Amino acid sequence: MTPFVQNVTNVLSIAVIASDAFAVMLFVLLVTPLKRSRRGKAVLTFFGSNAIFFALLVALGSLGGSLFYSEIAHFAPCLLCWWQRVLLYPQAVILVVALLARDERVRKYCVALSSIGVLLATYHTYLQFGGNDLIPCSTTGESCIKVYFLTYGYITIPTMALTAFALILLLCLIPHRKNSEG
Repeated sequence: MTPFVQNVTNVLSIAVIASDAFAVMLFVLLVTPLKRSRRGKAVLTFFGSNAIFFALLVALGSLGGSLFYSEIAHFAPCLLCWWQRVLLYPQAVILVVALLARDERVRKYCVALSSIGVLLATYHTYLQFGGNDLIPCSTTGESCIKVYFLTYGYITIPTMALTAFALILLLCLIPHRKNSEG
């Protein structure tokens, strides 16, 4: 790996750690009584009102990251990577249109695409960390178990995708509130 690719990977890995922490916070707020606290309501109201924007940032960052790894770092995507791209790339377009049209109904489409993406990225991560393949990945092309890098003991390309899908999913599950509600 070139120093440039390593530096970009380090920056993206730090972003993944921050995103993982943020996703855990959102999950905890959504499923625990903390969502009823004043601070919990304020956080959920803010992110619920701006979920499309933040989901778009995640989708665009992920799209850029995947293109960086395939086009600049020359890491060949495997079959599962391609399927994850099929689920992620349209979300960037859908979210841009939804943001411009101020259409909150797009959330259900992103929930569907990201839910499938979470499952696929989880399976891909499972394979890369030594799991047995339930479905053969590919007889041609790049192997799904090939690990191009491993940072902080868990971050690989599939775990980056898993983080992105989980974060988009969580953001789209936060109830939308136009104004702060008590």
